[in-house]
Amino acid sequence: MAAMTDAPDPDRTVPPGEAQVVFMPSGRRGRVAHGTNLLDAARTLGVYLESACGGQGLCSRCQVEVAEGQFAKHQVTSRADHLTGWTEAEQRWLDRKRLKPGRRLGCRALVRGDLVIDVPADAQLNAQLVRKDATIGDVPVDPATRLYPVTVAEPDMHNPMGDLERLHQALADQHGLAHRPAVDRALLERLQTILRAGGWRVTAAVHDGSAGPRLTGLWPGERTACLGVAVDVGSTTIAANLCDLAAGQVIGQAGMMNPQIRYGEDVMSRVSYVMMNAGAQDEMCRVVREAIMVLIATVAEQTGHAADDVVEVVLVGNPIMHHLFLGLDPTELGGAPFALATGSAMELPARELGLAISAGGRAYVLPCVAGHVGADAAAMVLAEAPHKAEALTLLIDVGTNAEIVLGDRTRVVAASSPTGPAFEGAEITCGQRAARGAVERVRIDPETLEPRFKIIGVEAWSDEAGFADAARKIGVTGICGSGIIEAIAEMYLAGIISPDGVIQGDLAARSPRVQSDGRTWRYVLHDGGEGVAPIFVAQTDVRAIQLAKAALYAGVKLLMARLGVERVERIRLAGAFGSHIDVKYAMVLGMIPDCPLDQVAAIGNAAGTGARVALVNRAARAEIEETVRRIEKVETAVEADFQRHFVDAMAIPNKRDPYPELARVAALPGRDEMGAVLGAETAEARPRRRRRRA
Repeated sequence: MAAMTDAPDPDRTVPPGEAQVVFMPSGRRGRVAHGTNLLDAARTLGVYLESACGGQGLCSRCQVEVAEGQFAKHQVTSRADHLTGWTEAEQRWLDRKRLKPGRRLGCRALVRGDLVIDVPADAQLNAQLVRKDATIGDVPVDPATRLYPVTVAEPDMHNPMGDLERLHQALADQHGLAHRPAVDRALLERLQTILRAGGWRVTAAVHDGSAGPRLTGLWPGERTACLGVAVDVGSTTIAANLCDLAAGQVIGQAGMMNPQIRYGEDVMSRVSYVMMNAGAQDEMCRVVREAIMVLIATVAEQTGHAADDVVEVVLVGNPIMHHLFLGLDPTELGGAPFALATGSAMELPARELGLAISAGGRAYVLPCVAGHVGADAAAMVLAEAPHKAEALTLLIDVGTNAEIVLGDRTRVVAASSPTGPAFEGAEITCGQRAARGAVERVRIDPETLEPRFKIIGVEAWSDEAGFADAARKIGVTGICGSGIIEAIAEMYLAGIISPDGVIQGDLAARSPRVQSDGRTWRYVLHDGGEGVAPIFVAQTDVRAIQLAKAALYAGVKLLMARLGVERVERIRLAGAFGSHIDVKYAMVLGMIPDCPLDQVAAIGNAAGTGARVALVNRAARAEIEETVRRIEKVETAVEADFQRHFVDAMAIPNKRDPYPELARVAALPGRDEMGAVLGAETAEARPRRRRRRA
């Protein structure tokens, strides 16, 4: 194919100066000179854009989209005309239907103003790995929707009963359904065609919900697979689990990045975007519904079915995700008193949410606990049942907004803490989301200060045979969330950073890994090599993680104070990110309180598991609705002690609190063998409040 040249275009002029460019969903950002093409800008900022032709406009693989609007978090106003005009190369690819409408080629579009650029999922070769599988537990199978194969009497000139009424009669006679199921118009319109296609032998799906029985599906002949989908709508990722409702088993799984991330990495950024941009609420509702529908179709196809074979969907999400996929305005959640439009469980036709499943298919949305503790936290409670436990259990769903639940069978309290996106690799100098090539495990020799690490996609550690060859194929591309936690915790254990989180510059005399970084210092994990940028941890990165973990720990301390306890007996870390944290390093860093390590565990996508439980067991819905009404909410934003706990928690692992259990397995700098801070007043030294048990 001949080279594509760009026709002269007066709209391709560029003013002098620089622009701020933010790439989503990676969150990488930086300033580039006006006139830089987006492919080069991406390379400069460490964002992967595929380009088989080397940026010559010959492959159409470097496709991007401009996210337009005001992005308060990034202090950027992004507009399509902040790129130079359309080119002949782009028009040719558009004519050949290889360039999707609304997209630009990164190698052809030149920067001439501030931009937020979305790299679409289908253009991300090194896309984030969405690891949010729901587990399969021992749950009694009693779904709200069941299948009923029936033989319907054929029309009779002597019996003028309608086809729907004869279907009702067959369900009553053959399955004992005393109450006639209601039917939506969309399914009623197809009823006669389906009955005749099946030769009067059909399978009906009947949903027994809060409003009474309802016909939600009808198929000719007999079928045994009754399909439902449990969806966890996270602020970063969306995960769907296809379940056989009759067997109570997960038979298909899929996940993807939440497309709303182009409007902001965290939920408050998205609320700000709604406030500042007309029509943004409708747009964010549309894109998340479309993404959920794509996942439903994907998991259905995995088992040889179609989306309209699905009869029920259960959805969970944090309060802002909850409001946005329901089409509710989230702006009241952007400030005190953080009022929900509704926190009650909802049952409604799936098609009202834009989900094109079976014609009468239903959607169930779990209740929210409070303004910043959502349906995902309720699902986590349903999955882990702290309200039934004898041991005092701490549940933490680690994300951009951490949701925390603490309690046992006598009392349960909950809170949320604004941890931000640092735990997921955003706002970290060399950070990235979990993708092939990202550093996810780190160990540092305390004597030599030399590191060894693992990257996603390669089994060997960096100092083992085979690593170099394997890593050369995918590259060492950055540090993901679990990697930055282990890196900073190991730097503390090795003495590279002080308990206050300061990188010790005097260690540069001992190791070339400790390098000057302006007025501060950095620690180099990976040298990079010729033409490849090094991977390092900067002082600003340590501070970002300290701020995030301090917010999380302060929230935990407020819940402990509310219950009048100094220790917890069991800790469970949930969420896609929480599932991949080494619990020892989470404790070393001070994300969680001291606890016997054998009582600390990652539990996977507990929100997704809870959604699945509600999908396959209708009694679980009544249980969680009742439990949520009894959970006490602690609002961290208005608690006077939050700041005190936050300041203490900025230290690693904490300025005051002892860590005797952790001290059994790790030598903690600045602490004695019992894990107490040397020379400081500890929580153990202060008067202890006894917990009252009911």
